[in-house]
Amino acid sequence: MKLLAFNLLLLFRLGAAGSTSSQTLDRVCKTIAQSLSTTDSVFYPGDPEYDSGIAHWATSSTQLSKCVVEPTNPTDVGKILVILGKTRTPFAIKSGGHATNKGFSSTTGVHISLTRFKGITYNATSATVDVGPGLVWDDVYAALEPFGVSALGARVTGIGIGGFLLGGGYSWQSNEHGLAIDNIIAFELVKPDGRVAIVTKASDPKLFFGLKGGMNNFGIVTKFTLKTFPQGQVWGGFVANLEASVPDLEAAIVNFQATVTDPKASIVMAWNYLPSLQQIAVSQLLFYNGPTPPPGMFDAFLRPPVFESDISTRSFLSLIQASPTDASGGVRTFFNGFPVLNLTANLSHVLVNETKFWGPVLASKSAITISYSMEMFQPSIYSHNPDPTAYPPSRKLFSQPFEMAYAWNSSDFDADMHAAAIASAAHIQQAAIAEGQIQVVNAPIYPNYGLAGTPIEKIYGRNVPALRALKNRVDPHDVMGLAGGWKF
Repeated sequence: MKLLAFNLLLLFRLGAAGSTSSQTLDRVCKTIAQSLSTTDSVFYPGDPEYDSGIAHWATSSTQLSKCVVEPTNPTDVGKILVILGKTRTPFAIKSGGHATNKGFSSTTGVHISLTRFKGITYNATSATVDVGPGLVWDDVYAALEPFGVSALGARVTGIGIGGFLLGGGYSWQSNEHGLAIDNIIAFELVKPDGRVAIVTKASDPKLFFGLKGGMNNFGIVTKFTLKTFPQGQVWGGFVANLEASVPDLEAAIVNFQATVTDPKASIVMAWNYLPSLQQIAVSQLLFYNGPTPPPGMFDAFLRPPVFESDISTRSFLSLIQASPTDASGGVRTFFNGFPVLNLTANLSHVLVNETKFWGPVLASKSAITISYSMEMFQPSIYSHNPDPTAYPPSRKLFSQPFEMAYAWNSSDFDADMHAAAIASAAHIQQAAIAEGQIQVVNAPIYPNYGLAGTPIEKIYGRNVPALRALKNRVDPHDVMGLAGGWKF
């Protein structure tokens, strides 16, 4: 303990000099290693654990940290935060590694990987499940399937628990039960001062509010307690069509939003420009929360010529794993969100034209895929939870969390892709405003789709002052400010 205290004093003095040198970072890593309960928890370049620790689904999000730390329990996480805070060392926290903004879950400082927090405990009496942030949603669905229940989580395979839940969480069952954050009943939180707390609505309502969409501003969550719901077989899967089917599918998606009110039904449709084919390919994820959808509900989506299809009645886990998202990893990628209030025929044409325009332009800059996704939800999704949450800032203003995703190969074109994404999103929103969707100006951007550089007011709106006050109370020394992400 005396050696640890001495090292902290020395590191604090080095940090006070305003330098986070390689030597200082090395000392911090060694000090952390000495403080943890398990000796094999710190890894350095050249070790396979280091490589997997810093790895991200999007290679553009990966940075070379000084070391990777894999804590095994909340107490160790607390010790790490105290050391990082006292030495003012930059750090990152990674759960599943799907953040597509560089520096949000990566760093050149100390990289904390939550991979060892993989506990899953189902409580049939309370109909809840405890899950660790080191899991992916596939793990949770698989564990709950024998009990005939599920929890609100990711809609595609391979997505981590932590960032998804702390950012809001749109799910296949959101029309029926709200966002994923609406169904969290407790957080096990390691606060910036190292203390471990169970945060509930009763124990600390303001912090409970802030953790629901407020990302990593208030500490590190090491366990989530979630409501579960009965879950039987579902219908749906993945469908791909080529450009000739675009007019028919445009009409189908617009009509679906205008006429389908069944909360069990949902769709994600994406217009994708594929330079390898030099045309648009349409990808569809269709979902019905039951073994058979009502007659005719999805016929218009399945009628056009199909390039690839995987539609069936299946388990919920099988449907999640039918999505091909894991196959699209391993390249440079980012997302950008552009909320729209209503998908009209005109706005659908705008999205198709954006795909057709930017696809060839960016193909010359090593683009692999240029994609615009339309995610169909009903306006009632925010009504399932009467309590305020950090996101969305208003539960009275509904918007669709549309997403654009650009994937490319060469880092030489990072700036070009970033600029194109900003210009394209602005053009789409201008088109929405021009047709009368004036409220889109105040519609929030989904935190997990926001592009780096987005003002936090565009995400958290009128909640920003309250979130800043909460941040000052919970983290007065701004320890979490040393990590990347949306900062209050």
